[in-house]
Amino acid sequence: MGISNPFISSEYRTQMIQELIDTNKEYMGKGVTNDLVIESADTDVAGQIQQLQNLISKKVDAILVNPGDVNGLNATLQDAISKGIIVISVDQELATPNVYNVGIDQKEWAKTSAKWLADKLGGKGNIVEIEGFPGHPANAARMSGVAEVLAQYPGIKVLGKDSGKWDEATGQQVMSNFLASFPNMDGYWTQDGMAIGAMQAVLAANPAKFPVGVSEGRCQALQQWADRLKVDPKFESIAVANPPGVSPTGLRIAVNMLQGKKVDKSKLGGATKLSFVLPVPVTVTKDNFQQVFDSQCKGKAPAYLLDGIMSDHDVQQFFTK
Repeated sequence: MGISNPFISSEYRTQMIQELIDTNKEYMGKGVTNDLVIESADTDVAGQIQQLQNLISKKVDAILVNPGDVNGLNATLQDAISKGIIVISVDQELATPNVYNVGIDQKEWAKTSAKWLADKLGGKGNIVEIEGFPGHPANAARMSGVAEVLAQYPGIKVLGKDSGKWDEATGQQVMSNFLASFPNMDGYWTQDGMAIGAMQAVLAANPAKFPVGVSEGRCQALQQWADRLKVDPKFESIAVANPPGVSPTGLRIAVNMLQGKKVDKSKLGGATKLSFVLPVPVTVTKDNFQQVFDSQCKGKAPAYLLDGIMSDHDVQQFFTK
């Protein structure tokens, strides 16, 4: 089993890799798999192609790939498939022929928080958007979802949009710039760790009007939420969990495929009908904030992301009996 990951400057990817290692160890203990071959570094499309070529040369039986580009890996992935390697894109959906996808519906994921923001603003107001890496499949799907939602709210104006590169510090800087340019903004939409940075920027600026913003399904972000409630008991936000566990779930699916089990394609979705679409484990709002914070973050590191990993038993639903 091999994993190709082109982005490591994120707690999500750190948790993802560790969970892949832990899940693979379960199968190693049963004599089903060998050591996980890990190709993981901050790199560009050319670098990820090299990662994939390394995995192919090591003759892995299956490749899990968290892609850094929508189309740039296609030829290399097809080369792997031609050599009999099972290829599964995790976390981000690719439309590459014969590549399976395992993950949540990123577009719907983004639409949930975008609709919450629009409704919380009463369908009117000025907002800013902080996106992840342009060109990454998940970011493209998410921003498409946000645009689709906001098209239904003509009273909402997007004052500015910039990339926070899925990085907390960059997200904080981008938000600081927006606050300087648009001190009376009504709200902001962002994603992942950038939400933590954006909130830090708002707290530092202490604007006369506290903008409505989107949070993240991570314990550090939920701690920010808890701290804000002490100052403003009416504070609200939303955090839609983006589970790193989709990748170890993908590993479980790959193992079952290698064992000869047949995928029930009637259970698959996505653009190519080759996607194992997994549920979002939890969406945090004011209604369940305290319960989720107490039950899922107690004893966890601040960087821990709310998660969900399917058991081997659970993934059997995707295979014919």
